[in-house]
Amino acid sequence: MWKKLKTLHTYNGWIITILMISGILLFLPSLRGLLAPVRVGLKQAHIGVGIASVVILLLYLPYLKKHYKSRKQTGKRVNLITIVAFIVIWAVSGFILTFERSVSEGTAEAALFIHDLFTWIGLPVILYHSVTRLRWVQRQRKPLVQSEDEDTKPKIPLTRRGFIQMVAGTAFVVFIGPSFFKWLKQVLDDGGNSLKSVIANDRNRMTPPPTPLPASNPPKGGGYEGNFRVYTVTEIPKFTNENWSFTIDGLVDKPLTFKWEEFVKLKRTVQVSDFHCVTGWSVRKVTYEGIPLKAFLEKAGIQKEAKYVKFYSGDGVYTDALTLDQARMDDVMVAMLMDGELIPSDYGGPVRLIVPKMYAYKAVKWLVRIELIDSPHLGYWQMRGYDTDAWVRK
Repeated sequence: MWKKLKTLHTYNGWIITILMISGILLFLPSLRGLLAPVRVGLKQAHIGVGIASVVILLLYLPYLKKHYKSRKQTGKRVNLITIVAFIVIWAVSGFILTFERSVSEGTAEAALFIHDLFTWIGLPVILYHSVTRLRWVQRQRKPLVQSEDEDTKPKIPLTRRGFIQMVAGTAFVVFIGPSFFKWLKQVLDDGGNSLKSVIANDRNRMTPPPTPLPASNPPKGGGYEGNFRVYTVTEIPKFTNENWSFTIDGLVDKPLTFKWEEFVKLKRTVQVSDFHCVTGWSVRKVTYEGIPLKAFLEKAGIQKEAKYVKFYSGDGVYTDALTLDQARMDDVMVAMLMDGELIPSDYGGPVRLIVPKMYAYKAVKWLVRIELIDSPHLGYWQMRGYDTDAWVRK
């Protein structure tokens, strides 16, 4: 029985290690662009390995009752129960996130928080436990260094197992620790300071700033509550009056181009809507101010051949598209203010698309061009496996 349990420990060690590495790779915003070509496959692999962890969990269950009844095995029993508890929590929250569209927004957000929280707690605990239980580590327990100083006081032996633990701990502190504290700050931040910090670090220099409409400020909505996570697949671009313009062309009767001074004079409206990311988090009641997309389309004039609307990001890389019917939805907006403030560069300003009923990868940041086209267009993430119609829920 003990031999079988050791084998389970070995398999579990590898599974947990793979889950943690793939989970961190999926989480880190700085790797989003680098891993974009394989992100969907990596996510599917993460889910598949998660299913394997549940199989291991089921194989563990008999040992909880049979093997660890003895008081001498209390420590090992606690370790095993800890691992099983983490696997259960990860499996349940991961299952909810996998089928996020089928549950309520509150349930999905709670599952994401729990999944993240127990990942950060489990990283130093489970990785340490799992790695040091691997067979090739277990074989290396003899001290490499054991000597005495001039006072004949024995030094603490440095074993290979200890060395591996030290390396794992150092890697966690150096590479993972900062991301944990950033995540924790996002969770605990009251929001106002968070948005103020983003505005203070705005890379854009656009003048004059637009004067918010009375409906924009107040109320202060979800943007000020500070729960946005900044994702980008490129370097965040910088814009000034000199290098920014906004164009509508393609299959239109009247191509339009605006410089900033002209753009801020356009008639704007205010709407309050929720912002949903495909990774599971949401920001509710964000107050956006801008120009409804359908107003731009009417102003330019749509030719009968036009069937789709293509959007270009000012980063020169990112694109996406909507059908003409989707683009005409009342709440699809070319936004320039969020909660009464000019949208900062980190959040996609000075101008970005807002599509509240779809996941945010359709809401193109740093929007500089709209083109009317006659055939479907696969956007940046659709070419990498995401759904073309990114409806949040119906």
